[in-house]
Amino acid sequence: MRNYWLLLLLVLPLNAHVLLAQRAGTPSFQVVPLGVKGGLDESNLSAYMLAPANSNNYICLDAGTLRTGIRQAVTNKVFRATTDEVLKKYIKGYLISHAHLDHLAGLIINSTDDSTKIIYALPDCIEQIQKNYFNWQSWPNFGNTGAGLALKKYAYKPLNANGAETAIQNTDLQVQAFPLSHGDAYQSAAFLIRNKEDYVLYLGDTGPDAVEKKQNLQNIWQKISPLVKANKLKGIFIEVSYPDEQPDKLLFGHLTPHWLMREMETLHSFTGKGNLNSLNVIITHIKPADKDEEKVKAQLKAQNKLKLNLIFPEQGKAFSL
Repeated sequence: MRNYWLLLLLVLPLNAHVLLAQRAGTPSFQVVPLGVKGGLDESNLSAYMLAPANSNNYICLDAGTLRTGIRQAVTNKVFRATTDEVLKKYIKGYLISHAHLDHLAGLIINSTDDSTKIIYALPDCIEQIQKNYFNWQSWPNFGNTGAGLALKKYAYKPLNANGAETAIQNTDLQVQAFPLSHGDAYQSAAFLIRNKEDYVLYLGDTGPDAVEKKQNLQNIWQKISPLVKANKLKGIFIEVSYPDEQPDKLLFGHLTPHWLMREMETLHSFTGKGNLNSLNVIITHIKPADKDEEKVKAQLKAQNKLKLNLIFPEQGKAFSL
């Protein structure tokens, strides 16, 4: 059998070697969760470092918690560097889905000691950061535009909501942005991030299409379905904030296990039978009130008829996709 595989590798064309490696599970991305919760614990709020495999050039997906998460990752020996070195040298920029504090507080608090970086976001999110935080009232203006003296620690890079691809500076990553609805017409964003031929999808806070009366998620599912079928989508980061007991009228632009699985069924309708089997779905933003976290996890597992590979990330514990 060993000789058979050696012969196969010798006779296959180069692109077939790559496909064989992908199917064998060769990682394309590495992820370091810096914060995974959807509230209450201010030391563990949405933030995920993402880089190509075997690289220290990371983008940070949201920035609710930074320093505490980095410190935990260093303690776990994810990095052979100090907390300051990881913050200043490894994180090359920020992709911010929306300007709620549980997705932004770490960036604001650490801005005084951060290195020069780019903040990538949809224009509405950038405007909220400028007006509500970096305005010399809530906090000094560490941006390159806005109220008063611009300290130019961060440069803003508006992303186009039509899916145009933008290079993330100082990394090998590219990103496309898509609008999401986060209750009462508040805009959030999803980011489709590419490393060579492989992708991950990160969604900020979002309600289900049926409740939000939008087609934002359906549009994204249509967009990514060819990537799923081609085995090029390595994972979906998506929020599930509440257990199923939460009434639809009190979702405030969030998902429950029931609604997540409804949305995955919609994706399944575009990809075809069996194509979601073992797809990595990383569950983000669980709100840990009372025993809700355990409820959310149990309900997701019980309703997982599509056989998704559900991943529940932990702060400071790295994983690969």
